[in-house]
Amino acid sequence: MELGVFSTLMVGLFLGIKHSLEPDHVIAVSTIASKSKSLFRSLLAGVFWGLGHSSVLFIVGLLIIALKFQIPPKIESCFEMIVGMMLVYLGITSILGKKHRNYNKGIFNDSSAVYMKSVAVGSIHGLAGSAALTVLALSTVNNLLSAVLYILFFGAGTIIGMSCFTTALAIPIVLSVKRFDVKKTLEFASSIVSICFGIYYLYHIVTVF
Repeated sequence: MELGVFSTLMVGLFLGIKHSLEPDHVIAVSTIASKSKSLFRSLLAGVFWGLGHSSVLFIVGLLIIALKFQIPPKIESCFEMIVGMMLVYLGITSILGKKHRNYNKGIFNDSSAVYMKSVAVGSIHGLAGSAALTVLALSTVNNLLSAVLYILFFGAGTIIGMSCFTTALAIPIVLSVKRFDVKKTLEFASSIVSICFGIYYLYHIVTVF
């Protein structure tokens, strides 16, 4: 692999890490990861978000590259609106939902629904950002193979970035595990932020569109 291509892929990796820490991503995953009492389970929440996000980015990006079509701005706006509605939904269900409060009893049994939720959230985020990423990939490299590799490295960066974030988020929760009020406050705060940011996100899209 040429040094220039390698450097470009490394840039894609680090941009993926940066991309994963955008406000709408962080807020959405926080409503999920804040309920965990384990660093490992929070790490998995970030990994599954990244997998959902990266898979959709790769599939849609590959289709755009192969078929050489552009996603219309109206469709992109619809995807962005879905993200905003999802943020509001996550915040409301996090506050009202109680039947999943004990999902930490098992890693892959009781927790499986939570991890699948992370995949779904990541997929929606990936769908909303796939068009912009594909344009960036094609403008950064001069051949289709390199563009596909760029998207893969970008996706790997999102997995790394979100995994680090969810693990860091779990540290104060784990330290305060014996103080239920602290954990409950953190959960409630992340839910309120998700609702408020989701409403702002929708308002911004509607006014711009």
